[in-house]
Amino acid sequence: MQSLSFQPWKSVSHHLGIPKGFNLRFLKAMKAFFFLLFEPENLDTVDELSSTLVRSRAFELAAEAMQANPEVAVILQQRYIAPAHDLDALLQYPQDSLGYAYASSLKEQGFDRIDPEVKIDTDTSYIEYRWQQTHDIWHVVTGFGTSEIAEIGLQAFYLAQFRLPLASMLIANALVSTTLLQPEELPQLLKAIAQGWELGISAKPFIAQKWEEAWEKPVSQWRRELNVQAIAFA
Repeated sequence: MQSLSFQPWKSVSHHLGIPKGFNLRFLKAMKAFFFLLFEPENLDTVDELSSTLVRSRAFELAAEAMQANPEVAVILQQRYIAPAHDLDALLQYPQDSLGYAYASSLKEQGFDRIDPEVKIDTDTSYIEYRWQQTHDIWHVVTGFGTSEIAEIGLQAFYLAQFRLPLASMLIANALVSTTLLQPEELPQLLKAIAQGWELGISAKPFIAQKWEEAWEKPVSQWRRELNVQAIAFA
């Protein structure tokens, strides 16, 4: 009997003119998305999803839109990379400073600084590197903690600030998994998403800040300058 070959995705991608490489990226992204439904705190899977999206059209469009803000356009052109910092040294700053608040937060949770393994050769790869490098600083300045729901609140902030593709995927993932597996948590999740979005819309662009050049500046001053009303969301 003659075998039948049915490859709907291949046919659709051919007619839409979608590059072959996109098929693999799409499948990798969906695989990671699926696994995160059951293991939302698996950072390796988050990294896999994030790296898959770096060269996506969604990220390219986000980077193009970011150029409209002069401050952001400048830092994208400079591709500013902060020097490595030592957490113990940052703990010597005043307790109200960004450096102390950031370092003490990481120490309390048993974390170290993030040193992204991202090759910077495009605007999107630079943005990916920079948001990862400063992720824990954003936690401190916004007031979002590190619980699963608070993390999604921060992702909503990212999405409002510069349409980070990973953020929209993680928010979608959280909505699906919470609705199906933890429906009692849905009101809190929606509250965190709404707060993060509203805060991100009103705040000045975080991606344009050279935080590491002003570790001594009080967190309260950073918040005033960036128009941030801190969220108390652990």
